[in-house]
Parts: sequence; C-alpha cells; structure tokens
Amino acid sequence: MVSHEGLGLLSRLFDGQEQRTASVLPAEMAVFEHFAGEQLGAEAEDMLIPFAYEETLCRDIGAGAVPPSLHLWSHPGGVALGLRDSKLPLAAAAMAELEGAGIRTAVRHSGGAAVPLDAGIVNVSLILPKAPGKLDFHDDFRLLASLIAEAAAVSHPQAAARIRAGEIAGSYCPGDFDLAIGGRKFCGIAQRRQSSAYFVHAFVVVSGSGQERGELIRGFYETASGGDESLVYPRVRPETIAALGELGGPDAAAVFAAGIRQAAASRGVQLTSAAQLRQETGYDLQYSDHRVLEAAEILRERYAR
Repeated sequence: MVSHEGLGLLSRLFDGQEQRTASVLPAEMAVFEHFAGEQLGAEAEDMLIPFAYEETLCRDIGAGAVPPSLHLWSHPGGVALGLRDSKLPLAAAAMAELEGAGIRTAVRHSGGAAVPLDAGIVNVSLILPKAPGKLDFHDDFRLLASLIAEAAAVSHPQAAARIRAGEIAGSYCPGDFDLAIGGRKFCGIAQRRQSSAYFVHAFVVVSGSGQERGELIRGFYETASGGDESLVYPRVRPETIAALGELGGPDAAAVFAAGIRQAAASRGVQLTSAAQLRQETGYDLQYSDHRVLEAAEILRERYAR
C-alpha cells in the first residue's frame, strides 16, 4: 500500500491523472547495494559489471532462487551509451576521447541514450518476476517514479512536492518519465526484460553539477556525430540538467539511498539485506562472481560497436 502522504505525492507527480494505474511493490524484497568508494574489487571499475550483475540477478529472480530485489549502485566515473549512440559515425572516436580523459565508456543493453555515471549519481533498479499476462512497463515506470519522489520526501519534503514527471526537451536520454523540479531534469527511467523477469532502472543525479554532466554528454554527441545535423540523436542543452542537491533536495548518495529504503518500508515492504539473505539462504552474488563476469563479456560482445 502507498501511504496517505505518498498518494499525495503521486497525485502531484502525475498531475492526478496516472496514479490509479501504478503498480505496487512486492511484500518482500531483497536489497543489494554497490556504491563507489566501497571495497568492491577491481571488477567495479568495469562499466558493464553493474549491468551484468543485474542480468544475472534478474535470471535468478525469474528462476525463483531469490526474492524480487532492489539494487542501489553507483560507478566511480563513466558514460553509458545507448545502442543507437554507438552507431553514430564517429562514436568510436568519441568513446576513445572520453577514455583518454579517464572516463570509462560502455554500451548498455537497457533502453535509452547516453547518460553519465559517477559517485554522485545513484542508480535504482527494481528487479521483478514477470507475472502471467501482458506486462505494461508504463505501470512500473510510474511505480519507480513515485518511489523516487517518496525517497526525496523523506529528507526534503518541500523539494519532493515540486517533482513532476514528463519529458524534458534538451536533456540527455529524454523520455516520458523524466523527473524534474522547475523544468530541470534529475532522473530518467529505462527498462529491460528477460523471459521470466525484468527490471526497471533509474539514474538519479543526487549531487554535483547537472550542467557539467550535460556538457559532458553534449560533447560526446558533438564528436560522435561529426557535426552532421541530419543525424538523429539528443540535442543536449546542459542547463536542462540539475542534481537534486541543486534543486533543494537531498545532496548525498547515502541520504537518498536511505530515503529509498525508508520509502519502500513505508509501503509495507519487508526488506532483507544482502548479508541477511546470505545468512538465511546461502545466496551470495558478488561483482566478482564468475557468472557476472561471463555476463559482462557477453554484453561487451553483443553490444560492442
């Protein structure tokens, strides 16, 4: 169930038109966390490892080996491209330019276009088993959008009350479920499906400069396109991007992550930490797991330009 306060946020988020069709969270969920700066091993530097981890976890959830899950993570610094981005004529040169500046690059398998990843960006994934019948991913987009708004409201209710959903023209990776305050985007949402499970993923710009990140992505497109205005790619205007901290919201990854956990608990979800799950069931999926490393290589081969 959504709390009374949560229903109010949801109504404002979608201007009172969409909340009736939002999905609900499972009653029990496992929580896996991997944040930049923690002792995660050398594998964590690889841009594809978090995505490969979720691919592996998604398969396990589909097989019933682990409960529906929440994955919270960040990467020390990189740019994740969409598949269409990687097909731009000078994409390889643009990626090499970023790598030369110490910014990792990879092509991701979920929908969307290029986004930056760094310690100030919290990635939030809901990984869920597929129920029988038709899957409407818009319902789950609304679910994750509302959860993010409720997470911001835990520490900064006034800022959260101003969050609106809707595409922000000029932002990187624009979409119908962009989340913004005052017309400046801080979050985008994408999804990925497998045969028995799926995940809905959001990147949330929490701290740092949104404009600087926008300039980074705009620079990538300027190089990758070779200046060809006839090509289809996002025309990024950096001023349309902001961090939650710049918009009056939480300005630390740890604060926002705590808000996500509290928002889920407020909906009546029983959360089980990875450590507790390992103790109770023996399930212990790590970034260094051979299945995760193999999945990363498959993604690299499949989505490499």
